[in-house]
Amino acid sequence: MSLDLHGDPVALTAALVDIPSESRNEKRIADEVEAALREQTSLEVVRNADAVLARTNLGLPSRVLLAGHLDTVPAADNLPSRLVDGELHGCGTSDMKSGDAVFLHLAATVTAPTHDITLVMYDCEEIEASANGLGRIERELPEWLQADVAILGEPSGGYIEAGCQGTLRVVVNATGTRAHSARSWLGDNAIHKLGAVLDRLASYQARSVEIDGCTYREGLSAVRIDGGIAGNVIPDAASVTVNFRFAPNRSVADALQHVHEVFGGLDVQIELTDSAAGALPGLTRPAAAALVAAAGGQVRAKYGWTDVSRFAALGIPAVNYGPGDPNLAHRADERVEVEKITATTDMLRRYITA
Repeated sequence: MSLDLHGDPVALTAALVDIPSESRNEKRIADEVEAALREQTSLEVVRNADAVLARTNLGLPSRVLLAGHLDTVPAADNLPSRLVDGELHGCGTSDMKSGDAVFLHLAATVTAPTHDITLVMYDCEEIEASANGLGRIERELPEWLQADVAILGEPSGGYIEAGCQGTLRVVVNATGTRAHSARSWLGDNAIHKLGAVLDRLASYQARSVEIDGCTYREGLSAVRIDGGIAGNVIPDAASVTVNFRFAPNRSVADALQHVHEVFGGLDVQIELTDSAAGALPGLTRPAAAALVAAAGGQVRAKYGWTDVSRFAALGIPAVNYGPGDPNLAHRADERVEVEKITATTDMLRRYITA
């Protein structure tokens, strides 16, 4: 038996880590997870490409969905796993095979849940959104994503991180007139026009928004500047790329309008290049409120965008809750504290059986 779902979730984490599963190469780990669920549980199990789904059908009044991605970023000479001083090291330990292990262990060992359980182990989360296995499942098996609350095992340091910020990127373009720099008065310097854009960004006062007891801090930041032709040419085009991370009570349209207001009156053009809606925490919904209670109120806002947004779009409150440390994800020295795996398992077991 390759994966022992009934054993120590720390050992299960190590076993999952020791199966390489870089994005688009999840077949082996999906095969192992599918086999273990079919052999060691009585759950309904289906396979969708390199995603594995399982669920109870007990007719309980609420359903909790546990979702985790099976893929990792490319390994950095950090396989196989190794246990050192209470920390398990290896590619994917934090992001997020420790969360996967907790979910798989609970799916196999909780015999009398108070909620029906759906388990979704999916592929291709670490690469472009168009390849994301959760999106494919939403298109092909939408009934499998119906739930009263969704928990993603993304690394959260043992805190419940609720909802997520929205994000958009715009390119702020300035145009001018090209000229020889020795005769600069004959030109109109596009780079100089960006000074006013940068001044607006430097003086920008970001708001903080409290929703369901979680404080979301917004941020409007320049992340790239482009411009210039040669050392003796006044440039006729320049641009600054701006990223807006916004609280989930703004829609993408509202956020874009706000960006236009920030740069209003300037001689620039604004081009939207990328956007993703945020996710409201929804912690006042009964199943979500019970989760917060089980965690002893250890809840904070999620900074950054995650797949919880997909569930929010479906009207399902969703949180990130995993034993890993988000600051250690994708690093060559990626690791997870063993005690965090145990604590996360214990808390979720209380919640599922309360």
